[in-house]
Amino acid sequence: MQFRQQALSKLQSPEEIDLPVRFARPQGLLVLGVTVLAVIAASVWAVAGSVSSTLRAPGILTHARGSYVLQSPVAGQVTAVLAEEGERVRAGAPLVTVRTAQGDTVVRTIDAGRVTALAATIGAVVTTGADIAAVERIDGGGDGDAPLKAVVYVPADSGASVPVGASVDLTVQSVPSQRYGVLRGRVEAVGRTAQTSRRIAAFLGSDQLGEQFSRQGPPVAVLVALDRSPSTRTGYVWSTSDGPPFPLASMTLTTATVHLAAQRPIDWLLP
Repeated sequence: MQFRQQALSKLQSPEEIDLPVRFARPQGLLVLGVTVLAVIAASVWAVAGSVSSTLRAPGILTHARGSYVLQSPVAGQVTAVLAEEGERVRAGAPLVTVRTAQGDTVVRTIDAGRVTALAATIGAVVTTGADIAAVERIDGGGDGDAPLKAVVYVPADSGASVPVGASVDLTVQSVPSQRYGVLRGRVEAVGRTAQTSRRIAAFLGSDQLGEQFSRQGPPVAVLVALDRSPSTRTGYVWSTSDGPPFPLASMTLTTATVHLAAQRPIDWLLP
């Protein structure tokens, strides 16, 4: 009965239209204004702004023509080693002499390049097909004719995200990055298929490198052209003004940071 009486008295009382209306407090208006501005700013950034991402992957400096492994065509004993590691050789240059029952056989290079590994030593006995040396192909056998490039091995599922022309920063293993910075370059080409360890080993002339670059699965090879500069000792552009005071050598390991294409945040929400 008490609740019913209260309800009837409310119906019989006149509307309180003369009472003042209480608006939001100033503090509430401030919070509301800040929230609206934040939503507007976030919307503008989502449409007009951009976010760039990077991809890190191992790589190696090379002359991009690849290497080949020279094998002994005969079985016998090595009596002379006619080249040294790091030496540039012409096509058909003698590398080692192998003594057989029929006489001495000179093992020669197939193509011009630089000897990156020499397995033969004087006095060693080799069998037919044994590895003698690994030779990196270089056009003309000189630095000026074949600038260094970098081959970066990215995971196969990330290869499609790497655009041609993307900027690349290369941390070179033999160069202290804290002092001399990183090497600059741009993506020149992206491989279409993943490479097995055997294929990588055949290109680089090293089974060890083939296993190293395919440790996380068959990768995609990305060719990076290094930015040239006549004012540095290396002949390439660095993040510092001068870079290191010594030249770069091919077959030097690097770690690449590939700057992928920028995306608008709103693209992440669209199907």
